[in-house]
Amino acid sequence: MAKFRNRAIAALVSLAAVLSAAAPSSALAASSGVALQRAPVNLQDAVSLQRGAHLFVNYCMGCHSANYMRFNRLTDLGLSEEQIKEYLLFATDKVGSPMTIAMRASDAKEWMGKAPPDMTVIARSKRPDYIYTLLKSYYVDESRALGWNNLAYPNIGMPHPLWQLQGATQLKVEEKQSHGHAVQVKSIGPGESGLMNAVEYDRAVGDVVNYLVYMGEPWKVQSSRVGIIVMFFLSILLVFVYLLKLEFWRDIKH
Repeated sequence: MAKFRNRAIAALVSLAAVLSAAAPSSALAASSGVALQRAPVNLQDAVSLQRGAHLFVNYCMGCHSANYMRFNRLTDLGLSEEQIKEYLLFATDKVGSPMTIAMRASDAKEWMGKAPPDMTVIARSKRPDYIYTLLKSYYVDESRALGWNNLAYPNIGMPHPLWQLQGATQLKVEEKQSHGHAVQVKSIGPGESGLMNAVEYDRAVGDVVNYLVYMGEPWKVQSSRVGIIVMFFLSILLVFVYLLKLEFWRDIKH
């Protein structure tokens, strides 16, 4: 009986841990008052995943690792090992190496107050829509130590990782009437231009989120393809089974 009780308690603790990991995205969205934008996730779009991998390596891996993902897994996305070496690897990395970073967690904690989280399964814990909205909600804030703030995550401790692409966006505050009362509506407005226009940046953020989703569940790409092939053969088999059924019933009727 005691053994059963201990197992039940352990199961409840595990469930609580899972729920607490999934809760921050909805809680933060509710506290910030920002409606989440739908992320254009499509794991069948290999080109988007390749672009997302390139952006992740060049703009995110300075601080964030992906320790449970190996570079050679990107061959599933249609990249050859030579392309991985040329476009995604740093000088000391190997194709079979995990996507680690040189910065130590202890140093990161000392410099930033908190070690940046590993990004391998971040899309599963924070949800794609939240990450997509977060990366589109940065604005310049000179009152912050790092010079950036975020509508979806007020007083965020992470600087804008894609600011070179988006540019120095500004906070826009407008007063609007709602039920006879003046309310402040905050949004992101253009500032100093970046390397991309608004449409290109939206696509880039979508590619990054798409890749983060892939890293969390890379098996989905292959399983979806296998599922389509299986359904195709089952549909062909159904035709033959139906014809066989007609043949059996023809003999029974006669």
